[in-house]
Amino acid sequence: MRIALLSTLFLSVVLGAAQPPDGYYSSAQGLTGYELKTELKEIITNGFNGQSYGDLIDLYQTSDNDDYYDDNQSFTILDIYSENPDGPDPYVYSFNDNCGNVSANEGGCYNREHLYPQGFFNQEDIMRNDAHHVVPTDGQVNGRRSNFPFGEVNNPTFTSRNGSKVGPSATPGFTQTVFEPIDEFKGDIARSLLYFATRYEDNWDDSSWDDKDANVSDPRGGPNKNQWYEQWFIDLLVQWHNEDPVNQREQDRNNDVFEYQNNRNPFIDNPEWVNQIWTTTASTSDNSFTTINIFPNPSTGRFQITDLQESVTISVFDVSGRMVKANQTLEGNAFEINGTGVYFVKLNSNLASKTFRVIVK
Repeated sequence: MRIALLSTLFLSVVLGAAQPPDGYYSSAQGLTGYELKTELKEIITNGFNGQSYGDLIDLYQTSDNDDYYDDNQSFTILDIYSENPDGPDPYVYSFNDNCGNVSANEGGCYNREHLYPQGFFNQEDIMRNDAHHVVPTDGQVNGRRSNFPFGEVNNPTFTSRNGSKVGPSATPGFTQTVFEPIDEFKGDIARSLLYFATRYEDNWDDSSWDDKDANVSDPRGGPNKNQWYEQWFIDLLVQWHNEDPVNQREQDRNNDVFEYQNNRNPFIDNPEWVNQIWTTTASTSDNSFTTINIFPNPSTGRFQITDLQESVTISVFDVSGRMVKANQTLEGNAFEINGTGVYFVKLNSNLASKTFRVIVK
């Protein structure tokens, strides 16, 4: 239930949200694209102090305490697979209700959910114990999620008591089984997985990991370690990131994990970096997209698209990741953006996508 969250957000405005240490990201300033991603990898790897798997349970008492949605439920676990933001939770876990194995029914116990499944990296300790992508969730729903990638589901074969779903993918580019969390936590999950792709950039083709091409459920793929994930999965994560912005809970958890293992999730501290990395460098597979361009740039707000040979939809994001235009079908070859600033314009056809950085002055 969304009660305490409002007062928490009010306090964050009054007191100011916690920030990373001075100079933490200084070497990344001015970079974009995959150069930015690689520099962020260096920043969040240097000084990383991995803890034990068992220590995660102790961390959750501060990092995942439900101070944000439920009145009178402090000292309970915030479980993204059971939390109901708009009403009573179906069940509540104290910190002692953890279990190692999958429980028979929902509400039995919680365990540690690896948002990027640990089987894909052969349970190597450094990734297995990384708190930025290991969160407490109901053991039953965790088991139902299994190793399926995240995605969107229209016809679920299983629905948890808070509305998380398993079923055939309705996400463009992937047709197998996926797991869809509720909207409230889609951005949180996306930023955790983009952190993982950055922190472990050099492990993309690691021979000690599971063969990324042998398991259809493993979204690791794409052309190289820079993109890290398959294109359909990158598109989904960027979409979720833009539609569900960073909130105070994520900021507080980022600070708790920083104290715990001495690194941060840069996409919580600087949400605009997601689009600067993965949308400005997205590849296309459609030759008709290779010659298109947007002009004038900068502009006073009206733009033209050159060499447009097919029907496209357009999405526009500001530098904070907020969606300004949401997947609108483009009529003709012109569009407008209201308000001065820097924006990312993403064009999508049936076969490809391409993103441009534009300026409205």
